[in-house]
Amino acid sequence: MSWVRTATALIGFGFTIVQFFERMQSMDSVVPALRPQMPRYLGLALIGAGILGLIVSLWQYRSLLRYLHDDFEPIAGVGRAGHQTPLIAVTIALMLIGIFAFVAVLIRAV
Repeated sequence: MSWVRTATALIGFGFTIVQFFERMQSMDSVVPALRPQMPRYLGLALIGAGILGLIVSLWQYRSLLRYLHDDFEPIAGVGRAGHQTPLIAVTIALMLIGIFAFVAVLIRAV
């Protein structure tokens, strides 16, 4: 779950960087940036890293559950059904939000 928290922070921070510098460049009293596209690239990189982190977290979570279920089922005495957690649904929802944010920043003309 710490992966999900960190990936969510990366996605949010990447989107915030893009929005902040976009608004700052439109202010009258601010000197124009030397490289106005760099915040956009940094934001895209952070959002992409967040999405990648969510994919890795989902893969790691599934492999850990498989390991625990296969090796410790006789000791724990649980059935094959297992217990469901909302973590997979939350991770998939956050991945969709991250993909939406990535596409929104990518296609936005600066």
